[in-house]
Amino acid sequence: MPQLDPGPWFLILMFTWLIFLTIIPTKILNHVSPNEPTPVSAEKHKTETWDWPW
Repeated sequence: MPQLDPGPWFLILMFTWLIFLTIIPTKILNHVSPNEPTPVSAEKHKTETWDWPW
């Protein structure tokens, strides 16, 4: 049964993980999100209580 021979499949597995762990993350991290988050000011917003009409 040649499919049980680990020789070529182990090498394919190692090269695949090498690509997944080195090349693909660098390509993904180079993209910039079009909606960059804006920094939020440190001041608290003043909230007012709302009186119920009943």
